[in-house]
Amino acid sequence: MGAGSSGLMMSEARAQEAAAGQVFSGLARVDPAVSRIADAGSGADIRLGLSQGVPYRLFTLDGPPRLVLDFQEVDWTGLKSDELLSGAQITSVKFGTYVPGWSRMVLALSRPMAVEAAALAVDPVTSAAVLEISLKPSDAEDFARVSGAPHDARWDLPVPQALDIAPQRDENAPLLVVLDPGHGGIDPGAEAAGGIVEKDLMLQFALELGEVLVRSGQFAVQVTRDGDYFVSLERRTALAHQAGADLFISLHADSLTQGHAQGTTVYTLSAEATDAASASLAERHDRADLLSGTDLSHTDDKVAGVMLDLARQETQPRSIALAQALVAGLQAQGGPLNRKPQRSAGFSVLKSADIPSVLVEIGFLSSDRDLANLQNPAWRRQTAAAILKGLIDWRIRDDAQRALVRQ
Repeated sequence: MGAGSSGLMMSEARAQEAAAGQVFSGLARVDPAVSRIADAGSGADIRLGLSQGVPYRLFTLDGPPRLVLDFQEVDWTGLKSDELLSGAQITSVKFGTYVPGWSRMVLALSRPMAVEAAALAVDPVTSAAVLEISLKPSDAEDFARVSGAPHDARWDLPVPQALDIAPQRDENAPLLVVLDPGHGGIDPGAEAAGGIVEKDLMLQFALELGEVLVRSGQFAVQVTRDGDYFVSLERRTALAHQAGADLFISLHADSLTQGHAQGTTVYTLSAEATDAASASLAERHDRADLLSGTDLSHTDDKVAGVMLDLARQETQPRSIALAQALVAGLQAQGGPLNRKPQRSAGFSVLKSADIPSVLVEIGFLSSDRDLANLQNPAWRRQTAAAILKGLIDWRIRDDAQRALVRQ
């Protein structure tokens, strides 16, 4: 397995031994006072204190070089990356829920490094545990060769279960809106002072917006995540297809380190990104979810690309009209809107060919005004009502347009 593989295999074995010799229950809590990450010469030492031993695994990823630690399961409360990390060999660290039942820590390495040693020591009296990992420099070629997530049924993260395709609904039935709260789990998104992170604010807003939409009687709602866990970008759009969504709305609140931006912005997929999106989607092996009701599995790339382009010719104008209606609803509410509230970009979550999709930047965490608004329940209710108005207006116009097309 190349340089560093012995350390990796040793850590797996020790983790198995720890799991076999200890009965684990509940959630392990990280102990920030015991935990540290520091340089050790040209390598690095990682020390994590835990309230109890838990099964874990570790592996490396290349491009860029990273060390990944998976746990069943850790509560990271109280741990701060800037206090945990010192030295230059490990440049950044992120941690959080990966999927329900699993926690993940990802360490960005300044250079390729191999696991030299790893051990989980559990105190037989208190059950407290300390995980210690030593990293040493590695040759880039060897590092690349041994990197990659291991495939082991005892350790692999659960495979997301496909959803059944929703049955055809009556044309007067509520439209199904998939709300996509950005980020989640190990991916916190933008951060503001005081530990406020985008993933939490967007989940809160998505759940509140969903309730407003459902109460209107005109919309049904599903969310791509209902808790603090990671969902890949591709999985978010796949969930919308599998649910038979009529609309897809991704919710974000960015932060800018340079310049000043504030107010809500609504994005659709840019014209430049549509051809690239079709080409990228057509290259996928599993094409069953690309167009609702159409199996592209047995078509070649060129045919699949043409079918996706045809679908997008109808969907893209509907997405743009949706963005316009949302901006109008927000303007009627009084904003605040960005100075250029309707924009286009190549966001991955906007690349569904047959579902009208928008990405709404509710505000900017780098703006004091926007941050205060996002934390204000009254402002969130008002904004949710404005989005509802925009959706209702869009539905009326869209139904009229589609009736004309059918004629």
